[in-house]
Amino acid sequence: MSLTLIDLKVENSIATITLNRPDKRNAMSDAMRTQFIDALEHVAADKGIKAVVLTGAGKGFCAGGDIAGMEKRMNAPAGEVGFNGWHRQQRVHHTQALLHTMPKPVIAAVNGAASGLGADTALACDFIIASEWASFAWSYIHRGIVPDGGGMYFLPRRVGLPRAKELIFTGRKVDVDEAVSLGIVDRKTSAATLVADAQAWAAELGKGSATALALTKTILNQSFELSTHDVFAQGSQAQGICYTSTEHRESVMSFLAKASAPANKE
Repeated sequence: MSLTLIDLKVENSIATITLNRPDKRNAMSDAMRTQFIDALEHVAADKGIKAVVLTGAGKGFCAGGDIAGMEKRMNAPAGEVGFNGWHRQQRVHHTQALLHTMPKPVIAAVNGAASGLGADTALACDFIIASEWASFAWSYIHRGIVPDGGGMYFLPRRVGLPRAKELIFTGRKVDVDEAVSLGIVDRKTSAATLVADAQAWAAELGKGSATALALTKTILNQSFELSTHDVFAQGSQAQGICYTSTEHRESVMSFLAKASAPANKE
């Protein structure tokens, strides 16, 4: 599956989604977002895909929202600005939710600048691996707006509330080494091997039971908001589903077969 603004390739059960608007540092336009949604829905529904890598074409990961789109919204008739903005926000939230709730591991391979919505998009993934050229900036404040791609939810969970406030209030640039020290980036690697390293990590993360991974991720994503009782309750329900899965049955039967096999004698 290959699209103009979003490129999707699947190899060895790993999907690699590339934001493909390098001349604009992969700034997210409305057309690009539509194709991104299509790609994410396709990947989520394909049981043959075990994990996902998200990266950017060219020198940047994602420069955030498209400025031309912002100008177009401001120039709309006064009576339509509010509703147009609300409608756009629904699309933004739908996109980020698809990424965050993807029922398989997702790694952001950040190859360059991730600013504004681009930084939030990286955070919406389960893990972040970055090259030496990567940087992050929650630069919304410079446009007079608030983080609308999940940064106000994801960033405090990565770096703590006071540091998240500082990064969002200032909109300052965070280089890759500081990002690693703050816990924004999980792994640093070279630009030459970034995507390959991300794909290898994705293969490692996605090799387990797809059923167990999807259910575990769903519960972990809510675990900061849930009580202990709720986590145990959801875990019990998920385990009941796992008991009926093909992966569980095959694993148990394989273990029992090995355990009962006679030992080789020399």
